[in-house]
Amino acid sequence: MEDDDPASSDTPGGLESLGARIDQTNALLQRMLAEVAKTPSTHAIFVDAGYLYAAAGRLATGTEDRRAFDLDAEGLIDALIDKARTIFADSRLLRVYWYDGARRRIHTPEQQSIAELPDVKVRLGNLNASNQQKGVDSLIRTDLESLARHRAISDAALIGGDEDLVSAVEAAQGYGARVHLWGIEAPDGRNQAEPLLWEVDSQRTFDLDFFKPYVSRRTVTTFEPSPTRPTREAVRFVGAQLAATWLAARGQDALSELLPGHPYLPGPVDQELLVEAEGLLQYSLRGQADLRRALRDGFWEHLQARY
Repeated sequence: MEDDDPASSDTPGGLESLGARIDQTNALLQRMLAEVAKTPSTHAIFVDAGYLYAAAGRLATGTEDRRAFDLDAEGLIDALIDKARTIFADSRLLRVYWYDGARRRIHTPEQQSIAELPDVKVRLGNLNASNQQKGVDSLIRTDLESLARHRAISDAALIGGDEDLVSAVEAAQGYGARVHLWGIEAPDGRNQAEPLLWEVDSQRTFDLDFFKPYVSRRTVTTFEPSPTRPTREAVRFVGAQLAATWLAARGQDALSELLPGHPYLPGPVDQELLVEAEGLLQYSLRGQADLRRALRDGFWEHLQARY
Protein backbone atom coordinates (compact mmCIF):
# COMPACT_ATOMS: atom_id res chain seq x y z
CA MET A 1 0.00 0.00 0.00
CA GLU A 2 1.24 3.50 -0.81
CA ASP A 3 2.11 5.75 2.18
CA ASP A 4 0.28 9.12 2.05
CA ASP A 5 2.49 10.74 4.78
CA PRO A 6 4.59 13.48 3.10
CA ALA A 7 7.21 13.14 5.87
CA SER A 8 7.53 9.40 5.31
CA SER A 9 11.07 8.09 5.26
CA ASP A 10 10.18 6.45 1.91
CA THR A 11 10.27 9.83 0.14
CA PRO A 12 13.36 12.01 -0.33
CA GLY A 13 11.40 15.17 0.48
CA GLY A 14 10.18 13.70 3.77
CA LEU A 15 13.72 12.76 4.82
CA GLU A 16 15.00 16.23 4.05
CA SER A 17 12.18 17.86 6.04
CA LEU A 18 12.76 15.58 9.03
CA GLY A 19 16.49 16.21 8.93
CA ALA A 20 15.93 19.97 8.83
CA ARG A 21 13.68 19.82 11.87
CA ILE A 22 16.24 17.73 13.77
CA ASP A 23 19.00 20.21 12.91
CA GLN A 24 16.79 23.10 14.06
CA THR A 25 16.03 21.35 17.37
CA ASN A 26 19.71 20.60 17.97
CA ALA A 27 20.64 24.21 17.30
CA LEU A 28 18.01 25.39 19.77
CA LEU A 29 19.24 22.99 22.44
CA GLN A 30 22.81 24.14 21.92
CA ARG A 31 21.79 27.78 22.37
CA MET A 32 19.87 26.92 25.55
CA LEU A 33 22.84 25.00 26.98
CA ALA A 34 25.14 27.90 26.15
CA GLU A 35 22.85 30.33 28.00
CA VAL A 36 22.65 28.03 31.02
CA ALA A 37 26.43 27.73 31.07
CA LYS A 38 26.76 31.53 31.10
CA THR A 39 24.25 31.96 33.94
CA PRO A 40 26.06 31.88 37.31
CA SER A 41 24.70 29.88 40.22
CA THR A 42 23.29 32.00 43.02
CA HIS A 43 23.21 31.35 46.77
CA ALA A 44 21.66 33.08 49.76
CA ILE A 45 22.21 32.84 53.51
CA PHE A 46 19.20 32.55 55.82
CA VAL A 47 19.90 33.33 59.50
CA ASP A 48 17.47 32.53 62.30
CA ALA A 49 18.84 35.19 64.69
CA GLY A 50 17.07 33.64 67.68
CA TYR A 51 18.98 30.40 67.17
CA LEU A 52 22.23 32.22 66.42
CA TYR A 53 22.14 34.42 69.52
CA ALA A 54 21.17 31.55 71.82
CA ALA A 55 23.67 29.01 70.46
CA ALA A 56 26.58 31.41 69.94
CA GLY A 57 25.98 33.06 73.32
CA ARG A 58 25.99 29.73 75.13
CA LEU A 59 29.08 28.55 73.25
CA ALA A 60 31.17 31.72 73.70
CA THR A 61 29.91 33.17 77.00
CA GLY A 62 27.96 30.40 78.71
CA THR A 63 24.59 32.14 78.53
CA GLU A 64 21.71 32.51 76.05
CA ASP A 65 20.60 35.85 77.55
CA ARG A 66 21.18 38.51 74.89
CA ARG A 67 21.49 41.18 77.58
CA ALA A 68 24.61 39.47 78.93
CA PHE A 69 26.77 39.63 75.81
CA ASP A 70 27.52 41.72 72.73
CA LEU A 71 27.39 40.34 69.21
CA ASP A 72 29.36 42.01 66.42
CA ALA A 73 26.68 41.29 63.83
CA GLU A 74 28.44 43.16 61.03
CA GLY A 75 31.70 41.25 61.53
CA LEU A 76 29.90 37.93 61.85
CA ILE A 77 27.82 38.50 58.71
CA ASP A 78 30.99 39.34 56.77
CA ALA A 79 32.56 36.10 58.05
CA LEU A 80 29.52 34.09 56.96
CA ILE A 81 29.59 35.70 53.52
CA ASP A 82 33.31 34.83 53.18
CA LYS A 83 32.61 31.26 54.26
CA ALA A 84 29.83 30.94 51.69
CA ARG A 85 32.11 32.38 49.01
CA THR A 86 34.57 29.58 49.75
CA ILE A 87 31.97 26.80 49.85
CA PHE A 88 30.01 27.97 46.80
CA ALA A 89 33.07 28.92 44.78
CA ASP A 90 31.32 29.22 41.41
CA SER A 91 28.27 31.02 42.76
CA ARG A 92 27.35 34.60 43.51
CA LEU A 93 25.62 35.88 46.66
CA LEU A 94 22.04 37.08 46.31
CA ARG A 95 21.84 38.45 49.87
CA VAL A 96 21.79 37.55 53.57
CA TYR A 97 18.33 37.21 55.13
CA TRP A 98 18.32 37.98 58.87
CA TYR A 99 15.20 36.82 60.73
CA ASP A 100 14.53 38.11 64.23
CA GLY A 101 11.66 38.99 66.56
CA ALA A 102 10.59 42.42 67.81
CA ARG A 103 7.61 43.71 69.71
CA ARG A 104 4.99 44.89 67.22
CA ARG A 105 7.68 44.34 64.59
CA ILE A 106 9.39 47.63 65.47
CA HIS A 107 13.13 47.46 64.76
CA THR A 108 15.42 47.81 67.75
CA PRO A 109 18.49 50.04 67.22
CA GLU A 110 20.59 46.88 66.77
CA GLN A 111 18.21 45.45 64.18
CA GLN A 112 18.12 48.77 62.36
CA SER A 113 21.93 48.87 62.13
CA ILE A 114 21.91 45.32 60.73
CA ALA A 115 19.25 46.28 58.18
CA GLU A 116 21.49 49.10 56.94
CA LEU A 117 24.33 46.70 56.07
CA PRO A 118 24.89 46.01 52.35
CA ASP A 119 23.42 42.78 50.97
CA VAL A 120 21.40 42.19 54.16
CA LYS A 121 17.61 42.00 54.44
CA VAL A 122 16.11 42.02 57.96
CA ARG A 123 12.75 40.29 58.32
CA LEU A 124 10.90 40.60 61.63
CA GLY A 125 8.42 38.35 63.35
CA ASN A 126 6.69 39.23 66.60
CA LEU A 127 8.14 38.93 70.09
CA ASN A 128 5.69 37.88 72.79
CA ALA A 129 5.68 38.77 76.49
CA SER A 130 8.04 35.87 77.22
CA ASN A 131 10.52 37.15 74.61
CA GLN A 132 9.72 34.21 72.32
CA GLN A 133 9.79 34.69 68.55
CA LYS A 134 6.52 34.18 66.71
CA GLY A 135 6.15 33.94 62.93
CA VAL A 136 9.86 33.74 62.11
CA ASP A 137 9.73 30.15 60.78
CA SER A 138 6.89 31.04 58.40
CA LEU A 139 8.88 34.01 57.08
CA ILE A 140 11.84 31.74 56.37
CA ARG A 141 9.62 29.23 54.56
CA THR A 142 7.97 31.96 52.47
CA ASP A 143 11.31 33.39 51.33
CA LEU A 144 12.99 30.02 50.73
CA GLU A 145 10.06 28.69 48.72
CA SER A 146 9.58 31.87 46.68
CA LEU A 147 13.26 32.24 45.78
CA ALA A 148 13.55 28.57 44.83
CA ARG A 149 10.34 28.65 42.78
CA HIS A 150 11.55 31.63 40.76
CA ARG A 151 15.01 30.08 40.30
CA ALA A 152 16.55 33.05 42.12
CA ILE A 153 18.82 30.73 44.10
CA SER A 154 20.38 27.34 43.48
CA ASP A 155 21.78 26.91 47.01
CA ALA A 156 20.56 28.06 50.42
CA ALA A 157 22.73 28.14 53.55
CA LEU A 158 20.32 27.90 56.49
CA ILE A 159 21.48 28.79 60.01
CA GLY A 160 18.86 27.48 62.41
CA GLY A 161 17.82 24.49 64.46
CA ASP A 162 14.05 24.43 64.87
CA GLU A 163 12.13 21.38 63.64
CA ASP A 164 9.51 23.77 62.21
CA LEU A 165 12.05 24.65 59.50
CA VAL A 166 11.65 21.19 57.94
CA SER A 167 8.71 22.37 55.83
CA ALA A 168 10.79 25.31 54.56
CA VAL A 169 13.57 22.94 53.52
CA GLU A 170 11.14 20.60 51.75
CA ALA A 171 9.46 23.49 49.94
CA ALA A 172 12.76 24.82 48.56
CA GLN A 173 13.98 21.36 47.58
CA GLY A 174 10.71 20.75 45.75
CA TYR A 175 11.71 23.51 43.33
CA GLY A 176 15.21 22.17 42.81
CA ALA A 177 17.23 24.24 45.29
CA ARG A 178 19.80 22.59 47.53
CA VAL A 179 19.59 23.47 51.24
CA HIS A 180 22.72 23.34 53.41
CA LEU A 181 22.26 23.47 57.17
CA TRP A 182 24.85 25.46 59.09
CA GLY A 183 24.92 24.93 62.84
CA ILE A 184 26.75 26.18 65.90
CA GLU A 185 28.73 23.82 68.10
CA ALA A 186 26.84 22.83 71.25
CA PRO A 187 28.82 22.49 74.51
CA ASP A 188 26.76 19.37 75.23
CA GLY A 189 24.37 17.42 73.06
CA ARG A 190 22.73 18.99 70.01
CA ASN A 191 21.04 22.31 69.38
CA GLN A 192 19.43 21.34 66.06
CA ALA A 193 16.40 19.07 65.63
CA GLU A 194 17.15 15.64 64.16
CA PRO A 195 14.30 15.80 61.58
CA LEU A 196 15.89 18.99 60.24
CA LEU A 197 19.28 17.30 60.01
CA TRP A 198 17.72 14.41 58.07
CA GLU A 199 16.09 16.62 55.42
CA VAL A 200 18.91 18.95 54.35
CA ASP A 201 21.39 18.30 51.56
CA SER A 202 24.50 18.91 53.66
CA GLN A 203 25.50 19.89 57.19
CA ARG A 204 28.27 22.06 58.58
CA THR A 205 29.04 23.10 62.18
CA PHE A 206 30.98 26.20 63.24
CA ASP A 207 33.08 25.95 66.40
CA LEU A 208 34.13 28.31 69.17
CA ASP A 209 37.13 29.64 67.26
CA PHE A 210 34.83 30.88 64.50
CA PHE A 211 32.62 32.86 66.91
CA LYS A 212 35.21 34.10 69.42
CA PRO A 213 36.02 37.33 67.54
CA TYR A 214 32.34 38.32 67.37
CA VAL A 215 30.83 37.41 70.75
CA SER A 216 31.95 38.92 74.06
CA ARG A 217 30.52 39.24 77.52
CA ARG A 218 28.94 42.59 78.22
CA THR A 219 30.55 44.67 80.93
CA VAL A 220 28.09 45.26 83.73
CA THR A 221 28.05 48.89 84.78
CA THR A 222 27.93 49.40 88.51
CA PHE A 223 27.47 52.66 90.35
CA GLU A 224 28.84 53.74 93.66
CA PRO A 225 26.12 54.73 96.08
CA SER A 226 25.54 58.43 95.59
CA PRO A 227 24.64 60.63 98.53
CA THR A 228 22.53 62.75 96.21
CA ARG A 229 19.45 61.19 94.71
CA PRO A 230 18.48 62.92 91.44
CA THR A 231 15.20 64.77 91.44
CA ARG A 232 12.27 63.60 89.36
CA GLU A 233 12.64 66.70 87.18
CA ALA A 234 16.30 65.90 86.52
CA VAL A 235 15.41 62.35 85.51
CA ARG A 236 12.51 63.59 83.38
CA PHE A 237 14.91 65.94 81.57
CA VAL A 238 17.30 63.03 80.87
CA GLY A 239 14.35 61.06 79.47
CA ALA A 240 13.60 63.92 77.07
CA GLN A 241 17.26 64.09 76.03
CA LEU A 242 17.32 60.40 75.23
CA ALA A 243 14.04 60.69 73.34
CA ALA A 244 15.61 63.32 71.10
CA THR A 245 18.56 61.00 70.42
CA TRP A 246 16.23 58.06 69.75
CA LEU A 247 14.09 60.10 67.34
CA ALA A 248 17.11 61.41 65.44
CA ALA A 249 18.37 57.86 64.94
CA ARG A 250 15.03 56.20 64.14
CA GLY A 251 12.95 58.84 62.38
CA GLN A 252 9.25 59.70 62.18
CA ASP A 253 8.18 56.32 60.78
CA ALA A 254 9.48 54.54 63.87
CA LEU A 255 7.80 57.16 66.05
CA SER A 256 4.39 56.60 64.43
CA GLU A 257 4.76 52.87 65.12
CA LEU A 258 5.77 53.46 68.74
CA LEU A 259 3.02 55.93 69.72
CA PRO A 260 0.06 53.48 69.69
CA GLY A 261 1.70 51.63 72.59
CA HIS A 262 1.68 54.66 74.88
CA PRO A 263 2.25 54.67 77.84
CA TYR A 264 4.15 51.40 77.49
CA LEU A 265 7.52 51.03 75.81
CA PRO A 266 8.68 47.84 74.04
CA GLY A 267 11.01 45.85 76.29
CA PRO A 268 14.21 46.47 74.27
CA VAL A 269 13.51 50.23 74.04
CA ASP A 270 12.72 50.46 77.75
CA GLN A 271 15.88 48.54 78.70
CA GLU A 272 18.06 50.70 76.47
CA LEU A 273 16.49 53.84 77.91
CA LEU A 274 17.21 52.69 81.46
CA VAL A 275 20.85 51.77 80.79
CA GLU A 276 21.62 55.04 78.96
CA ALA A 277 19.89 57.12 81.62
CA GLU A 278 21.91 55.47 84.39
CA GLY A 279 25.06 56.22 82.46
CA LEU A 280 24.19 59.92 82.15
CA LEU A 281 23.00 60.26 85.74
CA GLN A 282 25.73 58.05 87.20
CA TYR A 283 23.02 56.73 89.47
CA SER A 284 21.27 53.36 89.52
CA LEU A 285 17.54 53.53 88.85
CA ARG A 286 17.00 49.87 89.75
CA GLY A 287 14.35 49.61 92.38
CA GLN A 288 13.51 53.32 91.96
CA ALA A 289 9.99 53.00 90.56
CA ASP A 290 9.15 56.70 90.84
CA LEU A 291 12.32 57.79 89.04
CA ARG A 292 11.83 55.23 86.29
CA ARG A 293 8.31 56.55 85.74
CA ALA A 294 9.73 60.07 85.53
CA LEU A 295 12.27 58.84 82.98
CA ARG A 296 9.55 57.32 80.79
CA ASP A 297 7.35 60.39 81.22
CA GLY A 298 10.13 62.63 79.93
CA PHE A 299 10.78 60.28 77.04
CA TRP A 300 7.12 60.17 75.99
CA GLU A 301 6.51 63.91 76.46
CA HIS A 302 9.32 64.77 74.07
CA LEU A 303 8.15 62.28 71.44
CA GLN A 304 4.53 63.38 71.61
CA ALA A 305 5.56 67.01 71.25
CA ARG A 306 7.40 66.14 68.04
CA TYR A 307 4.61 64.07 66.46
